[in-house]
Amino acid sequence: MTTMTDTSNAARFREFKMPDVGEGLTEAEILKWFVQPGDTVTDGQVVCEVETAKAAVELPIPFDGVVHELRFPEGTTVDVGEVIIAVDVAPGSGDEAPAAAAAEPVPAAEPEAEPEPEPEAPKGRQPVLVGYGVAESSTKRRARKGTEAAPAAVSPAAAAIQGEMNGHGPAAVAEARPLAKPPVRKLAKDLGIDLATVTPTGEGGVVTREDVHAAAQPAPAPAPARTEAPAPAPAAAPVAAAPAGARETRIPVKGVRKAIAQAMVGSAFTAPHVTEFVTVDVTRTMKLVAELKEDKDMAGVRVNPLLIIAKALLVAIKRNPEVNAAWDEVNQEIVLKHYVNLGIAAATPRGLIVPNVKDAHDQTLPQLAASLGELVSTAREGKTSPAAMAGGTVTITNVGVFGVDTGTPILNPGESAILAVGAIKLQPWVHKGKVKARQVTTLALSFDHRLIDGELGSRFLADVAAILEQPKRLITWA
Repeated sequence: MTTMTDTSNAARFREFKMPDVGEGLTEAEILKWFVQPGDTVTDGQVVCEVETAKAAVELPIPFDGVVHELRFPEGTTVDVGEVIIAVDVAPGSGDEAPAAAAAEPVPAAEPEAEPEPEPEAPKGRQPVLVGYGVAESSTKRRARKGTEAAPAAVSPAAAAIQGEMNGHGPAAVAEARPLAKPPVRKLAKDLGIDLATVTPTGEGGVVTREDVHAAAQPAPAPAPARTEAPAPAPAAAPVAAAPAGARETRIPVKGVRKAIAQAMVGSAFTAPHVTEFVTVDVTRTMKLVAELKEDKDMAGVRVNPLLIIAKALLVAIKRNPEVNAAWDEVNQEIVLKHYVNLGIAAATPRGLIVPNVKDAHDQTLPQLAASLGELVSTAREGKTSPAAMAGGTVTITNVGVFGVDTGTPILNPGESAILAVGAIKLQPWVHKGKVKARQVTTLALSFDHRLIDGELGSRFLADVAAILEQPKRLITWA
């Protein structure tokens, strides 16, 4: 039998590197492995879950084979580009031959043929992921010697990826779908953009994140700033039990918490913050919430005060469009946004994150209610994607759910304003000349004083308060 050379032995193993799952991230922590050495994996199967500075993400592997080695244990922070798993793509080439091949007679006069090396990606190019939303892991153990094991068929997705890597795939593969990285595909899906309608500007006809954003907007605009800074009041992170008598516990700063710290420091010392407060009678808003809960048009969606507050904010932005802007330091320009990606601060076990509702300004009240419900539930399940947290323009943080009256929130980087909503409580209030018990809350608006003057910020906050005091203004002012 022919002895396998070093070259062929190397060709049977393929390495999967830590990809940049969030466009620009430099590292990720391996939270959980779903496979072990000896397990069979197929193209598109999720092999591990990693946590970046933005969210937890499942990684699918883009080829078939048998797991040879896991390079890092769970809990390790790995740089983008580092090999995390090695896969034997020709498991029958070594000391263990596939049973199906062994069943066929081999002519005695001819030596056993060595397996043909699988084509590799051009140097300098990272492995292409096979997108998100893949089927759940279906791990199975490697077949023992002597048992029947049918060779895995190459999936259409694998053929398409290999065609892209080699640059000479068949026409059917080229027409299968536009070329784009998985995070870009996810962004297009979140924004409701058909990639087939997007004009690619990337090298080799690849659709970029900027191409998707350009297609989503009515007019070309600078790429939205990334929002990775959550608002205050994060959920308590799990802390390991301290040894008896311990006076201190040290917790490594990484993942979401590290991103929060960096973004908050950057925001606090870059944008000149101003915070204004207003206390408002929201009794009529609370009555409207109760009525909407009984409205058949709102059946199946969650109705709460946050929904009306969000709608009030959107109407106030329509009346004061200069509030919805960004500061471009490089070009020394103020970028007015003609769309509103409304961020909602959500507490999760990994910290507070701020996903946003894309194009919230175009949504009806039932649509906005559905979007807010999906956004919050996805965040609590830890399934928020990096794309869902990118491109926010203004944010609401509801500190009132913790019984807090209000706060002075810090802006998310790249945004112009953030509204903190305090607890809604029964308080004595002068109403129609008499002191009565009314539902009252305090709003706090922090804004970037480079973009928003005191007069504009005050007028905007007053508009939000006026709508919450008289919700019928949602109709008259819209």
